[in-house]
Amino acid sequence: MYLRDSGDAAASGVNPGKKLGVIGGMGPAATAYFYELLTKMAKVDTDQEHIEAFIISRPSIPDRTAYILGKSEKCPVEPIIETGNMLVAMGADYIAIPCVTSHCFYDKLSAGINAPIINMVSKTAEYLEKADVPSVGLMATDGAISSALFQNELKARNIRSVIPSAQMQARVMDLIYNSVKANKPIDMDGFMAVADNLKKNGAEIIVLACTELSIAKRDYRLSDEYADVLEILALRSLEACGARTIYN
Repeated sequence: MYLRDSGDAAASGVNPGKKLGVIGGMGPAATAYFYELLTKMAKVDTDQEHIEAFIISRPSIPDRTAYILGKSEKCPVEPIIETGNMLVAMGADYIAIPCVTSHCFYDKLSAGINAPIINMVSKTAEYLEKADVPSVGLMATDGAISSALFQNELKARNIRSVIPSAQMQARVMDLIYNSVKANKPIDMDGFMAVADNLKKNGAEIIVLACTELSIAKRDYRLSDEYADVLEILALRSLEACGARTIYN
């Protein structure tokens, strides 16, 4: 989908002023791509017009889905909060977390980190609502799906969620963990099988609701039928920091 709507009006001029802190490493490829998007989406003529961003990549943070599903006792919340406050100490005014599943702990993270966290789930739902999308298919981790993270946000905006069958959800997890997180090429046959199944079940738009899957949109130039949470997070992060974007 095109990001035609720019949300709140962004400030114009050089040196936006507000600084962004990025809690990265969940996973590293998505974090690297997020910074690329922050750079590409900024409307600038010089280096100095870009926002200042501090990125801490901590791949050692325990797996979010494993904890949510009770497969691990290692809680990711405290390391995420610790990293967020390290970024605040560095001067970050806003925090971005390019990991959808971590937003299952959003309330706890917001209470523990001393700066506003840009909620990529609610921002994506707001975008879809403004675009008048009636139904979306979700490609996300087991943790995000089981916690109804996106489903609840979409339901509050009268948008119907279409989730994969158990068989198709297993394919989604394979794409996330055995392709992107394993530094291997994405199985696009498997990806398209899931997407086509969601469309057959009524999804008008497919939401790439895991930032690992954003890599598929980057590498394979997917059509406007796919809404990428990482693109939306990057855009809203730039706007929060007062930067001009290519959309305004």
